[in-house]
Amino acid sequence: MSVKESRQKVFTLLVEVGRSADDGLPDGATGAALMCYASGVDEAEAVRETVAILKQADLAPLDVSGYGTLDERLAEGHDIPDEERELMQRALDENSVIVAQMTPFYDKAE
Repeated sequence: MSVKESRQKVFTLLVEVGRSADDGLPDGATGAALMCYASGVDEAEAVRETVAILKQADLAPLDVSGYGTLDERLAEGHDIPDEERELMQRALDENSVIVAQMTPFYDKAE
């Protein structure tokens, strides 16, 4: 009996979110950028899953930028530290979305 190789891959996504009630963002922030690692059979599925999970968490996704898989990023010459690779592996193992980093945005007028 052979083990079927998973078709799942992990994609690096940068998601821009706006404000919504109960979003947990810091006071005064106008939104945030979230670096996420999301599993999916393709990038479109990874984006759909990520947006759905962020909406469930009371966040308001506005825009998603895809940066590809680990192999694609390495081919582009990205330096990917071990901690980042471990989070990517966790997203794959758990078939989940991992929010690795959140950077709040603030209005420059403040």
